Amino acid sequence: MANLAVFASGNGSNFQSIAEVIVKTEHSIEFLLCNQKSAFAVERAKKLKVKVYTVDYRDKKRESLEAEIIKILNYHKIDLIALAGYMKILTPFFVNTYKNRIINIHPSLLPKYPGAEGIVKSYNSKDRELGITIHYVDTGVDTGEIILQKSFVRTGKESLKEVEERIHTIEHLYYPQVVLELLNRLGEKG
Repeated sequence: MANLAVFASGNGSNFQSIAEVIVKTEHSIEFLLCNQKSAFAVERAKKLKVKVYTVDYRDKKRESLEAEIIKILNYHKIDLIALAGYMKILTPFFVNTYKNRIINIHPSLLPKYPGAEGIVKSYNSKDRELGITIHYVDTGVDTGEIILQKSFVRTGKESLKEVEERIHTIEHLYYPQVVLELLNRLGEKG
């Protein structure tokens, strides 16, 4: 058995897809950490009966706030952190504290289009192949070791909304699978 924490900032659809898979396993989704009290991810967590911690970055030094988050992670004995639309850059101190135990999903085929607006940047490119990347988090922005990439070939006639829907469908299918596989490996070690 392994313990998971998910960090999100917004809608929370990836959080929900992960939670719906993990609750059917021996593993525990211990909590959702969100930096937006009004984010829909918080409502999703409450509906799924997942504990929620909200953190406010305003008027706080990131290092001191992350020290508080680390205390929460330690209290819950977290083995893996899944970033699911968490729109904050974690400090090197935090990343190194959980080295190879933080993963992220990005809506482009990295190394292309890192950072914010990955879907829009991909859509606006001339690339025929679009997709997602699931990767370990390192101290760069979307530069960590790639775990999995999945893609599709576009016709070029799709709207941005249609591309977004395809990206989200792939995310919701593969991110929970990768999270579960990593929890299984961590559970074996534990």
